[in-house]
Amino acid sequence: MLLIEDKLGWGNAEQWHSDVFIELSETIQKETQVLLSPVTLKRVWGKVNYKSAPSISTLNTLTQFAGYSNWRDFKNKEDVKPPSWFEKKITPNLGVIVLSASIMTIVFISLYSLTGSETNTKEIDVSKIEFSSKPLVDGLPNSVVFDFDLNDIKSDSIYIQQFWDPTKIITLTENQDQATGQYYYPGYYRAKLIVDGVILKEHDLFIKSDGWLGTLDYEPIPKYIKDERLSQDKLVFSRSVFEEIVSNSKPLLSSFHYVNDIPKISADNFSLQSSIISKYHDKWAVCQKTSIVIVGTKSAIIIPFSIPGCTSELNGMVSEISLSGKTSDLSALGVDFSEERQIKITSIDKVLKVYVDDLEVFSKTYTSSIGNIVGLRYRFVGLSEVRNVRLLDAFYRDRSIE
Repeated sequence: MLLIEDKLGWGNAEQWHSDVFIELSETIQKETQVLLSPVTLKRVWGKVNYKSAPSISTLNTLTQFAGYSNWRDFKNKEDVKPPSWFEKKITPNLGVIVLSASIMTIVFISLYSLTGSETNTKEIDVSKIEFSSKPLVDGLPNSVVFDFDLNDIKSDSIYIQQFWDPTKIITLTENQDQATGQYYYPGYYRAKLIVDGVILKEHDLFIKSDGWLGTLDYEPIPKYIKDERLSQDKLVFSRSVFEEIVSNSKPLLSSFHYVNDIPKISADNFSLQSSIISKYHDKWAVCQKTSIVIVGTKSAIIIPFSIPGCTSELNGMVSEISLSGKTSDLSALGVDFSEERQIKITSIDKVLKVYVDDLEVFSKTYTSSIGNIVGLRYRFVGLSEVRNVRLLDAFYRDRSIE
């Protein structure tokens, strides 16, 4: 744990709050491709009382994140590991104290892992595990009931990841056989039953928008704006919605959603064209943050935009690739929407390109298929209008999304 804290540089773990463990879960997943829930991490760091030991899968993932092959490699090498830069620079006495604390931590976890219960997911008979779900209503908002049979699995880390966002989880207990999830937005969700960071079962969950749907994204519950005049040619909020956004004292997101049965079109070979103009970009909306989301059956594409001076704050994704203005130069996605701009997003054989007014500004190659397109989403901090949305397949045939 001390090695991980040293690697992260986030300060003493004694001061970490819940949001830090959520961020740690995301960071570990990006590097190891294994998801450890924030609850599991809190248990490991002693923030939550729990009698059982961390599973070997959890220990393997943590040590991999710390720079070792696995937990066994960590235990074998730690005794001969050369001093770290930290140990070299601090005073000798403090170095002894820190080193002693590290050894005590290692011994504690070693004994804990040997004496406590652990789950080896390789020994689980997945065929005997059941996992299904059913929405309770048509439309939004929607509660979904998850039914499952864990077949006597013993673990301290069992949960349902409701969709691709690793922070949206439902923590389960060993004897539980039912849980519910709440969905406020339309989408194509791939629910996953995960034990010790390993996906055992998953299935698709399709919650449709029934045509174009507008939302004001209040937390935790959005305001739905179902306007029959919304169409792919004109996505515009009414004057009353505009006034509601302007009068809000805090940042407020507005969105247009279309999630429905779209004639089969691959998210790895398509073209999406539309024009966007910002209608409110004052006060807290000065950055004109805008996101275009292509919802796939396997993953998603999220292309973020803002005025050039705010691109450091951008976050998006292209299938398995995360986009962050904090770690990468996303200045090419700096666009001023004060005047109408033509935006085109294409993907040909998993090479994604973004065009602004017919000029290519951004390109990214990815490897994991996004599946078929089942939805589009336009989201703004503030308010914008979208016109002439055209979704074309690889043969440039227009797919109706009225």
